[in-house]
Amino acid sequence: MATPSAREGGCEPPPRPKQPAKSEGYISRLKQLVKHEAEKNKSQWKTIGPAKVAVPSPNDFLQKHSKEPKVAPKKNEEDGKKLLPLSVPPRTYHPVTHIKKNFINKNALAVMTGEPKKPRHFCVDTRQGDKYLLEPSGLYPKYIKKKNYGVLPKYVIQRNEEMKREEEEYQASILEQLKKKAMKALSEEERTNVLKALKKNWEEINHAYQGLPIVTDTMYKRMHKEELELKLKQLEHDIAAIEKHKTVYIANV
Repeated sequence: MATPSAREGGCEPPPRPKQPAKSEGYISRLKQLVKHEAEKNKSQWKTIGPAKVAVPSPNDFLQKHSKEPKVAPKKNEEDGKKLLPLSVPPRTYHPVTHIKKNFINKNALAVMTGEPKKPRHFCVDTRQGDKYLLEPSGLYPKYIKKKNYGVLPKYVIQRNEEMKREEEEYQASILEQLKKKAMKALSEEERTNVLKALKKNWEEINHAYQGLPIVTDTMYKRMHKEELELKLKQLEHDIAAIEKHKTVYIANV
């Protein structure tokens, strides 16, 4: 018998696609080991107590004097060796008798033959007789009797030598600098050439000064005239100084 949908000329709906099964996810290989370790290290007494508790035996009751310290029994042998029996001295044994000493005579003899004690030096500083030892007070000149008294120590001698050497090096450097900065004397030929050059320069500037206009009605003309006058004065001063002095010195720059 056909279904109503088939009779009506319709078709059946397509089957639904099967959904993939859900995966269980990542499972570690150490899962069982971790679980075992967690159960192993779990403290049982934190909840209900230990699983098994040892029950004391009825024979282990507390006895009298059981907690008192016990003395070890005496040993007849020490370190595995038997003790030697007590020996009786023979008839020929004679004990050593100590000779009595006369300490009074001995002390008197030591006092008579010994050196007398030297008196100690004291210093008295008050009317009541208060005194103190002179040697440790610093008033006794015991240091002047030393072998090295008044001798300079080695480190002072070494320091003085270093200071002397440094002073010599400093003086040598100053002399060298003075020699470098020493002034040089011009020869007669050089002096003449310098004088001729100054005079030639003065003639050129003087020629330019003579060619200036008479009327200086602008700022530039006035400044140019003043500049030429200053140059002429400076050249005249230099020429007069060189002609006056026969020997001229110049610094080495």
